[in-house]
Amino acid sequence: MKYNACGQTGLKLPAISLGLWHSFGRSDSSDQKREMCLRAFALGMTHFDLANNYGPPPGSAEEAFGEILRSDLKGRRDEMVISTKAGYHMWDGPYGDGGSRKYLISSLDQSLKRMGLAYVDIFYHHRFDPETPLEETMMALDFAVRSGRALYAGISTYPADKLREAQKILRALGTPAIINQPRLNMLQREPIAQGVLQAAQDTGMGVIAFSPLAQGVLTDRYLSGVPKDSRATHGRWFDQKMIGEAEVEKLRALNEFAATRGQTLAQLSLSWNLSQPGVTSCIIGASKVSQIEDCGHEKSWLPVSMEDKRRIDSILNG
Repeated sequence: MKYNACGQTGLKLPAISLGLWHSFGRSDSSDQKREMCLRAFALGMTHFDLANNYGPPPGSAEEAFGEILRSDLKGRRDEMVISTKAGYHMWDGPYGDGGSRKYLISSLDQSLKRMGLAYVDIFYHHRFDPETPLEETMMALDFAVRSGRALYAGISTYPADKLREAQKILRALGTPAIINQPRLNMLQREPIAQGVLQAAQDTGMGVIAFSPLAQGVLTDRYLSGVPKDSRATHGRWFDQKMIGEAEVEKLRALNEFAATRGQTLAQLSLSWNLSQPGVTSCIIGASKVSQIEDCGHEKSWLPVSMEDKRRIDSILNG
């Protein structure tokens, strides 16, 4: 595994991290969840990314990961980076959503209890909340670190201007955010176009991309139709437009180009992400151990030249 410095810190993250957004709900196989986490760790994916609402139901991904920590990964806590988030709807009533100090600290305490941890390495605010003063949200992140509940603060899916403003507040408090988590992949490049990656670099944050494979679209999953067990058939957030006839033809062309580099389409997609300035790591999701093994291979961080990028762009824009 390759490890990259996270922003302007001494913390290093693996090029490929494992996210528990999907496939770690209460109805998913316990053996499968265990096998995926253990294989990821064995391959050097030392960073596990969670959030309070991952499941379903909300909280169940943290519960499942906590069980794995207490059993198979017992005694390995200091070899891992564990992150969680709060910001989206978690429980009913006025205190279970948003960016208030009340919600963020209550949610973090619940997350720690579910995982059986004394602290998380990174605690994120999951989304910008226009209904809460940014100073209050950032003071909550600062408190989470100063109280020992988290080692570092992070922010996720913030627009560029709010990212800069948030970091200015956190620096004044003495707890700068070390990382920003946007959605980024070859098909969804808004963080580049909208200046989010540049803002993160300018303010000293690392960048960790979620959905780098566009929920499986940038793999070989959809090249020959839609599998019955795919996210396209049951994923709540899946965009069906990404697998239209014209789009799949482009995916096939990308797959052929990946083969000329000795890569799978997933590996090429991860390499593209990791070649973007300031990107520290990519968070993959998985439903099978074989997917983790494909993404965890050293081919997933092969350099992508400017010529390669132009070739990719010509395929996608054709």
